[in-house]
Amino acid sequence: MSSDKNIPRDKTNDYSIEWAEKRRQFIKEKTGANLEHTGQFSIDTSVLPGNIENFIGIVQMPVGIAGPVKINGENAVGDFYVPLATTEGTLVASYSRGMRVINECGGVTTTVVEQYMQRAPAFIFENARDARKFGQWVKDNFNAIKEAAETTTRVGKLIHIQQWSVAKTLYLRFNFTTGDAAGQNMVGKATLMACEWIRGAYPGSRYLLSGNMDTDKKHSHLNVLHTRGRRVIAELIIKKEVLKAIMKVDTRVLAKATVLANTGAMLAGAAYNGPHSANGIASIFIATGQDEANVVESHAGLLSIDLLDNDDLYMAVTLPSLIVATYGGGTGLPTQRECLEIMDCYGKGKANKFAEIVAATVLAGDISLGCAVIAGDWVSSHDKMGRNRP
Repeated sequence: MSSDKNIPRDKTNDYSIEWAEKRRQFIKEKTGANLEHTGQFSIDTSVLPGNIENFIGIVQMPVGIAGPVKINGENAVGDFYVPLATTEGTLVASYSRGMRVINECGGVTTTVVEQYMQRAPAFIFENARDARKFGQWVKDNFNAIKEAAETTTRVGKLIHIQQWSVAKTLYLRFNFTTGDAAGQNMVGKATLMACEWIRGAYPGSRYLLSGNMDTDKKHSHLNVLHTRGRRVIAELIIKKEVLKAIMKVDTRVLAKATVLANTGAMLAGAAYNGPHSANGIASIFIATGQDEANVVESHAGLLSIDLLDNDDLYMAVTLPSLIVATYGGGTGLPTQRECLEIMDCYGKGKANKFAEIVAATVLAGDISLGCAVIAGDWVSSHDKMGRNRP
């Protein structure tokens, strides 16, 4: 590529306002795009290394507040206002409406069941028996492998290693806990160290660091069965009189509609059988500096219902692969940190609390949208609040 097409860079301080301006001017010359608004921001650019390359400015996205939502969690306890970054009109209002139902029913109960982050190397041998023999060696030497892996991290802990044999290859799935970090890079480095130790200790072993069974940034049914990120559950008993008063919907009708929706989701092969988990998760992720690609894993899950004898409705959202962080990555950027601080979720020791709030928000959104479809105000509300034509 000729030098006149190269994006301008400075090897000494590429994050300065001066070099961001040079790149904006370069893009204007090459494309004609005017980056006036992209170039207006209030943050100190010195915080950006490690988060972005070829920096030109900031994308400004509207953030709204939903809530409060009452949560009876093990980590999140009380009333919380939830920041949602979105350009979809009606979304914030809809989540707030669902949160009102939750509040009138006494609050949502949230539980973090477990937390793992994976890296999944593949070890290649001459034949299937050699691979099987190696698998037994891995089991026998787990403590030594664990020790090698954990030399790279103060936080990450190797809990167990799963195994799958395919032809002459043994796929291993290293499962770590990662504290308040999402941990993909953390476990990648730790697994590399473990694999290098294995290669030195087990003659003839060859490996690829990721055999793609960690399914990083991809949805997989494996993650629904075996937690990636946090497995978190939000559950609520919806009182029939509350649903009728606020949503104008009968709990029996909602239960029947949910059964129909379950069948439709199954026919489609959807990763989530409820109305729209990704909406709330993506909006919270953008507002709080999460890795936005993790929405594809985090949105998968199960919406469960049970119509009780008194016609109240038990409803629960299970998110088996919710990948969140309250420390590191993009969470420390100024506006993202402020949004986490709204929920008292910035810093160490807050990730389980944050996960509970996300799950509660997803449940609120499912209640609201599910009822909107039944009551007939789904389309009309978007017509009223969600149209913005240039």
